[in-house]
Amino acid sequence: MIAAAAQFPSAALDIEANAARTAGLITEAAGRGAELVVLPELGLTGYELEAIAAAPERCVLAPDDPRLAPVRDACRAAGVAAVVNGPGCGPSGTAAGMTIATFVYGPDGAPLTRYDKRHLYGPENEMFAPGTREGGRFTFRGLRCALATCYDNAFPEVAERAAADGCQLYLASSFHDSVERTDEYAALARDHGFDVLLANGIGPRSGGVGCGYSGIWAADGSGLARVTGETGLALAEVGMSAGALPGVGVPAGPLLDVGVSAGPLQDVGVSAGPLPEGSEPAGISDGRFAG
Repeated sequence: MIAAAAQFPSAALDIEANAARTAGLITEAAGRGAELVVLPELGLTGYELEAIAAAPERCVLAPDDPRLAPVRDACRAAGVAAVVNGPGCGPSGTAAGMTIATFVYGPDGAPLTRYDKRHLYGPENEMFAPGTREGGRFTFRGLRCALATCYDNAFPEVAERAAADGCQLYLASSFHDSVERTDEYAALARDHGFDVLLANGIGPRSGGVGCGYSGIWAADGSGLARVTGETGLALAEVGMSAGALPGVGVPAGPLLDVGVSAGPLQDVGVSAGPLPEGSEPAGISDGRFAG
């Protein structure tokens, strides 16, 4: 299966605009052969902690929120699954108990699962509630997938549980401020024997400056694809420790209208060879995950 890690600079608290950009990237990724697309932490609002805290009712989302219709429509039109992240409604369906939530939509646009970030970082604790339930698992195209959000990855037991559960794909939505932190996902893949997709935020936000460099690593820790531009897609065949696809690791082209195919789908299951020019293999850092 071909999967994609996507990134773009979110518009602060503009959920409609960010949903449209997300939908465009989903459509573009599908046109380049992807069947699964992962987006960054709080990509639907931007990692704007102060602004979210000031207007939580404006920002809070449920999986069926009408503002996310372009995302669901893009999944349905392209026949792909998408992993998106934003402020999730609490148990009452309101901003009370709001979480940093990952929503997974299937190829029919229907919700597959939801995961609430369990380990909050620094100021996140002032406005969000931690997830209280184990989970973040789903199976797609025969592959067992695990979900994690940024600072979750600083806790070894998160990845250890995913490996013990037989997960083959580890999908991380994050907002890291240094390339060294993104490089640590190579060791995460190698140490636990699963492929890793990182969708990392980019640009200045109230919570810091995201560095981008979203990427994909094989189960042996080798880098398959990195995004080196501001907006882009990293694509690679996953589940088989296969090589990256031609053209990955470069900025995405113009975003397409939602629901419009970007061209014929590429064949799945064919190894595409080495990283293209401009892509960088993931390295290993002694630093810590944060954010």
